[in-house]
Amino acid sequence: MSNEIQIAKLGEKVLRKKAKKVKDIKSEEIKNIVSLMIETLKKSNGVGLAAPQIFISKQIMIISSKPNERYPNAPLMEDLVLINPKIIKTSKGKNKDWEGCLSIPGIRAKVPRYNKIVVKYKTLENEKKTIVFKDFIARIFQHEYDHLIGHVYIDRVETNKDIISEEVYLKTIISQK
Repeated sequence: MSNEIQIAKLGEKVLRKKAKKVKDIKSEEIKNIVSLMIETLKKSNGVGLAAPQIFISKQIMIISSKPNERYPNAPLMEDLVLINPKIIKTSKGKNKDWEGCLSIPGIRAKVPRYNKIVVKYKTLENEKKTIVFKDFIARIFQHEYDHLIGHVYIDRVETNKDIISEEVYLKTIISQK
């Protein structure tokens, strides 16, 4: 596809709406949305993407962790498509770590997230699955899940002092790891 895919930026109404449940999971429309999302992720060096970020208010997300210039320490995993996901259990413990977002370019913030979560979702084949996510992958899921419920990561920041520019983040935080 030669068209440049538009990513919804902070202030777009679609990012503040609760996304609609996907009814016809095996439809051509859903397959096309997922293909577009995977292509967008590959072009953008993201580790996850939710459908509202490409102006589609549906409960679809992709987790696609791999090391890249934005996340050099990200673990490598296959693309995982989650449709109509739901968190069914969380750990008691949370930790704060840095996040960025394709919809809020140029900013990073320290966000508290659960260390471990149990999630139910449906696959593209309409199979019900339950999965446990830990650490960085749990963080990605919670970040993308926020997009499905009308939140963005900076809504979860405890203090404005935990927000910095991406340039400073890459220069100071990443270079220290």
